[in-house]
Amino acid sequence: MENQTSKNGLNRRDFLKAGGMSTLALTLGSTGVLALGSKVLADTTNNPTSGFGGYGPLVPDPNGIIDLPEGFHYKIISKEGGLMTDGRKIPGAFDGMAAFEGPNNTTILVRNHELGGGTAFGSNPYDAAAQGGTTAVVVGPNREVIEEYVTSSGTIRNCAGGATPWGTWLTCEETRSATHGYVFEVDPTQPENDMSRTPIKDMGRFSHEACAIDPATGYVYLTEDSSPSYLYRFIPNDLSQKPGALQKGGKLYAAAIEAVTDPSASTFKTGQKFQIVWKELDPHLCREDAAKHNCIQFSRLEGAFFQAGVFWFDDTSAGEKNLGRIYRYFPATNTLELFYEGTDAHDMEYPDNICMTPWGDLWYAEDGSGQDRLMGITPEGKVYPFAANRQSGSELAGPVFSPDGNTLFVNIQGPGQTFAIWGPFQRRNSARAREMSYAVPSKHFAPQVSDKLARVAESQGMSILEAAAFERHGVKMI
Repeated sequence: MENQTSKNGLNRRDFLKAGGMSTLALTLGSTGVLALGSKVLADTTNNPTSGFGGYGPLVPDPNGIIDLPEGFHYKIISKEGGLMTDGRKIPGAFDGMAAFEGPNNTTILVRNHELGGGTAFGSNPYDAAAQGGTTAVVVGPNREVIEEYVTSSGTIRNCAGGATPWGTWLTCEETRSATHGYVFEVDPTQPENDMSRTPIKDMGRFSHEACAIDPATGYVYLTEDSSPSYLYRFIPNDLSQKPGALQKGGKLYAAAIEAVTDPSASTFKTGQKFQIVWKELDPHLCREDAAKHNCIQFSRLEGAFFQAGVFWFDDTSAGEKNLGRIYRYFPATNTLELFYEGTDAHDMEYPDNICMTPWGDLWYAEDGSGQDRLMGITPEGKVYPFAANRQSGSELAGPVFSPDGNTLFVNIQGPGQTFAIWGPFQRRNSARAREMSYAVPSKHFAPQVSDKLARVAESQGMSILEAAAFERHGVKMI
């Protein structure tokens, strides 16, 4: 398409370049209401069927398994104890998961199993006396399982992890012993190869939870499920972003704030930003080093996700009411910010795995004491439920969308079940993803947007919130 230029001489590409979109910390309103000239326009957060702000109330499932909004459907595609393609039983304790594009319009799911000691379920294990590992589920366009097989085994408590930009899965051990507590790289197309059984020791020996990779740099950010826990960063020696490159080693760091006597994150306030520094650690004694360097102490870190230049992670039991917090880190400015704190169990109770929807909302799976749900937060600050687990005593885990954005896959941990969920999901929206990355946390104000600016935003294919953010940061659009 020909690149059209507006009368003021700037086109949309210029807007995105101005100041560096990936490095500009935009601040957006979170009320979902825009003051446009003399008119007040409400965005789609008030429309429960739009997806921008939720899909309306959950409908009780007649099967008593999982409640969803009206118009959505689910199918259980894999169950603990069922048979894989080779006849072996599917292991239990389903947890973190990633979805990769496969051949012939298939989706390849790689799924963690948070199991401890016992007999390894694979044929080429890292440790024959460890029962954890990962499996793959190949799902066709009709959401039917085509193949199911072991991708790695012989590890302990594979809780979460993270997908790499180059098509592999980093599975993390949530334990710490003399021989366990590491990250392993799994290639779903090369199951149980030598890479899958080789610990990446330079990424630290600690009780790992999740990780996410900045595709711009290849740096890996990691969370720790321990108390206290630290936020880590791994800089690989080989930044080629190819399978096996991480095994070539690198340097491990933990986040700290200079000139503070109390390193606890418990004093952080919503919207407060901190300039952080990264302290280099001995990867074998990283927790001890992090304490020695007075690094930031979180309550108990869980999920992680990287999108639109921002690293998101949550602290499951943090906050004044111990209901959980969501943080974001901006690598370009090296700043850390508390984005959201749970103050009412109706909105948040112990966030665990997190993901971004194709249309730009942040979703988190709860691991609380009551009914666990899959919840969403919009760039405008609205919190809404999408799913509720009706089976008591078991958490939802591993939410991930198919590459085409049409299907949500999610697990119930025990007894292990993997669901395919579909319905009127919103289409992919990269502008909203940027809005979420730079939205002002928990601020209630409406940016002033003139009719002229609204017309310019529309001509450039931008949302009004995005245009308002550029104006607030000195990028003149009119």
